[in-house]
Amino acid sequence: MQESRSVSLARHQGGVLRPEAREAAPGPGTGPRTTAPARPLPWLLAVAGAFTLVQLALAVPGVGLGWDETVYVSQISPQAPAAFFSAPRARGITFLVAPVAAWTTSTEALRVYLALLSGCGLFVALWVWRKLLPVPVLAVAGALFASLWVTVFYGPQAMPNLWVALGALAAVGCFLRAVRDPGDRRALIGLGAGTALAALMRPTDAVWLALPLAVAALSVRNSRRTLLLAVLVGSAVLGCAEWVVEAYAAYGGLGARLARASEIQGHLGWYFAVDDHARALGGRTLCRPCDGSLSHPVGALWFLALPLVVAGGVRAAARTGQRTPILLASAVGATLAAPYLFTVGYAAPRFLLPAYALLALPAAYALVRVCARPRRRPAVVALVVAALAVHLAVQYRVLDGVTDRARATFAANARVAAVLRAQGVRPPCVLTGDDAVRIAFLLGCASRQATGHDASITPEALAGAGVRQPVAFLLSGGQRVPSYARSWRPLDLPDPPARPGYRALVSPAARTEPPALVAAVPAH
Repeated sequence: MQESRSVSLARHQGGVLRPEAREAAPGPGTGPRTTAPARPLPWLLAVAGAFTLVQLALAVPGVGLGWDETVYVSQISPQAPAAFFSAPRARGITFLVAPVAAWTTSTEALRVYLALLSGCGLFVALWVWRKLLPVPVLAVAGALFASLWVTVFYGPQAMPNLWVALGALAAVGCFLRAVRDPGDRRALIGLGAGTALAALMRPTDAVWLALPLAVAALSVRNSRRTLLLAVLVGSAVLGCAEWVVEAYAAYGGLGARLARASEIQGHLGWYFAVDDHARALGGRTLCRPCDGSLSHPVGALWFLALPLVVAGGVRAAARTGQRTPILLASAVGATLAAPYLFTVGYAAPRFLLPAYALLALPAAYALVRVCARPRRRPAVVALVVAALAVHLAVQYRVLDGVTDRARATFAANARVAAVLRAQGVRPPCVLTGDDAVRIAFLLGCASRQATGHDASITPEALAGAGVRQPVAFLLSGGQRVPSYARSWRPLDLPDPPARPGYRALVSPAARTEPPALVAAVPAH
């Protein structure tokens, strides 16, 4: 009954995205079967479960909040006043962490919550595709994406990019299902939910997600075209609504906020940043400026090979019933990558997570198809397995280095916070200067800047605040001392990584108390 329904849909609906007939040439896992087809539930649960366990083991213990994370979490956490929220940021990730961050200051609890949630999110995003692609392809695609060091590292982090990736993966799958089966209402709901999630996390990414889907919807020659476009546009608008309202409330309008966001990101324009992203994959979470040589070329090999493998997947699916899902996943993935590769003048591996999530599907299709060829199959399978084993080893070596540096930075910041607390910098207090955001959060202080992109206070106001409450100006070696702080008490600090000569100037209101009265800095 289901087979005849699919054939009927294929015959009566035109357009580029017409549903594929079951008589189409088989793809991987779709040839004549002597055994029952693989069941998606255990395979996808295994992939999502492994992803969660790897996060809990490698990316959760001892990794404190990063700078961006601190900004997002501080908006809801009772630990410290909210940090300055700049124009490019959206509050979606703050809403996501609110159920935990609003009632506990434990970073470990937040990390565990996000690891579990991201594992569930990966399962749901892959589950959407179970009627579109063979189970082996979905399992391999999920494993490829979940094994990247950048995916594991950001899984338990309070950062928006992975959630854009999961929302985009689910949205594209639901779009295809809605086109194939006009009666699939759950697919329309999933399309709206995935697009809205991406828009809530990063509004500009949602625009790049919606554009190729809208073009695809226009090629549907049936009554679903209008409904698909309405769901796409409506969910994107709904997800962006808070960001747009805030633009008019705090930035003078949407255009002003976009212009300010572009300025903070180094003025968006034409840049060739492909090589920057290759450099960043060696373990740099932010590559700005991204100059110098490619220090870890092995870590970037998969990135350079990815377009070829994706092209192989598209070619392999060209004459099968999976050609439309593979083509659309490839097109949307490439569209999501394009602005970061060609309009942003720096690189961060997390920017491309949405593209990786979608491009993992054609890449997995290519690998499964190659391994399924009957001729020379053992040799080919052995070669693919060996290549994947090397790839996995490289990913986890890089992950080990990234997490070690994150732990070292957190430990150094905790030592700095302990010294400042012992010198009388305790709430209510203000920190300004070099890396004030993270250390202020550890101390329970406000972080304010008088200059730069995050300027939220004047030098005169900082000088006045220093008379009433403890204020500390943090600076590294060679940095100029502002005039208002030249008479403040100097204080040497433990040197965090990459900040030699770290020191502080502490305002007169900071009073040193006996050691017995100094509380230890909580290890969040």
